[in-house]
Amino acid sequence: MRLTDLKRGYFTRPRRHVVTALAGVLSIGLASCNLAPDYHPQKFLYPEGWEGKGVMANAHPADDMIRSDWWTMFHDPILNGMETKMLQVNPDLQVAAEAFTQARDVAREAESKLYPQLTGSAHMSYNKGSLGRLFNNPNRSTSLVYESNQAYSGAATWEPDFWDSIRNSTRMEKNLAQATAADYALAKLSLEAELASDYIALRGLDAQNAVYEDSIHYFRAAVEITELRQAGAIGAGLDVSRSENQLYSAMAAQSNLLAERRVMENAIAVLLNTAPAGFHIAPVRDVKMHFGVVKVNPGLPSSLLERRPDIAAAERRMAAASRAIGVSRAAFYPRITLSADGGFEDGGFDLASISRAFWKIAVQAVEPAFTGGLRRAALQRSWSQYRQTVDEYRGIVLSAFQDVENGLTQSGQYKIAQDQQQRAVEAALRTQSMTMALYTGGLSNYLDALVAQQDALQARLALVQTQTSQIQATVRLVRALGGGWDSSELPGVKQIDPFGAFQYEGLHKPQPVAGIDSHESAVDNDLRGDHADKSLTH
Repeated sequence: MRLTDLKRGYFTRPRRHVVTALAGVLSIGLASCNLAPDYHPQKFLYPEGWEGKGVMANAHPADDMIRSDWWTMFHDPILNGMETKMLQVNPDLQVAAEAFTQARDVAREAESKLYPQLTGSAHMSYNKGSLGRLFNNPNRSTSLVYESNQAYSGAATWEPDFWDSIRNSTRMEKNLAQATAADYALAKLSLEAELASDYIALRGLDAQNAVYEDSIHYFRAAVEITELRQAGAIGAGLDVSRSENQLYSAMAAQSNLLAERRVMENAIAVLLNTAPAGFHIAPVRDVKMHFGVVKVNPGLPSSLLERRPDIAAAERRMAAASRAIGVSRAAFYPRITLSADGGFEDGGFDLASISRAFWKIAVQAVEPAFTGGLRRAALQRSWSQYRQTVDEYRGIVLSAFQDVENGLTQSGQYKIAQDQQQRAVEAALRTQSMTMALYTGGLSNYLDALVAQQDALQARLALVQTQTSQIQATVRLVRALGGGWDSSELPGVKQIDPFGAFQYEGLHKPQPVAGIDSHESAVDNDLRGDHADKSLTH
């Protein structure tokens, strides 16, 4: 196209029609048609009362809601410090944060197709023809050919989203990113509950170890008494053997308990990003945590759907599956692409003239005529995948109700069992004292005293185990209720984008959203333990 062509009205009526048609295509593309089905979250019918041993139906308003730092209700400074540290350095939690970052980027990749794709290129070469090329006449003076070529150009392509295929793909990926954010919340809650449960189990083992220490001290005294009675010819050697067996069996059980404690301590160390060799929690003699009974707020079971991260994740995946149906439907309609490219090319360096310009404007429409059922199969699969997410959602909801019922039942029944076991311990200790006094006075045989000692030991161990189980059941109940989390904490669809369309700085990691930060810490690779703050473990 020459400059004189522009002056003479190069854009004649037919060409104006082309431009008008392109403008019409552009306007239609901006006013697209959404082929995804209307999405509404599932609604369930619940049994009246939700009796469940009478624990859910009779709920009363709770003055103190479960908070996000729910473990502070144990009033244990060591547990508080460990929970705080774990949330900063636990590698599994950081992995979940990076998974959310990647999901945000995948959504950004899908959304980028809504924008025109622009490219630029430049070319420069200096060429020599070969003397051995085909049909070359070496006797001609023009046999040796030197040529130069320079060009630069630009191109733009854009696919109008007539059938909302790109928009539905974008919404689907953003819904999946929201589900990944809920997965992060679930991982965070699971790690918090695991650490609390392990720490409670560790303290339970400490309390059992204290029982063994008291019993072993008592059994040693019993061995001494049987030996004295044997030496005075008023006791049998059988009594000495029985008392020694009792003593060494208790010592062996204590050694096994200490090994179990060390294994539990190692599990806690790993949660805290610490090599087990550099970690130790000083033992105590009693389970001193008193969490109390968790009060269930009105609104259950319906409000439970808003509190559980796993339910929120399943719901977001269900929403994404509905968008995938729209993408599959759009495949039945023509795919239209607008493209334009142009630039300058010359055998020398005179590129700035209109005569050296080239350009092309094109519209492409592709509609597969016959695919052997490919698109129909894809659409049917999309519907099936959507129904699958609906079924999975219902299953997770049912599991959530089961978790809450189990937690409420166990925490309540374990509290009753704890009171009953306390009375059993008191009776066993009285029996142990009386039978030993009778044996020392020669009024009873040692077998009665031995049985009483065994009963007292088992009763005290059972009491500690019941106390530990009751507190761990409370932790499970808190986890079943979402640990203070709420679906309102999920990032909104507009917050998913990790950066703006014209942002080219700060791409190392996105800005935190919904409290999810894929941070890097200087202490991540320090696996030596908490040397700076001994208060966490001592």
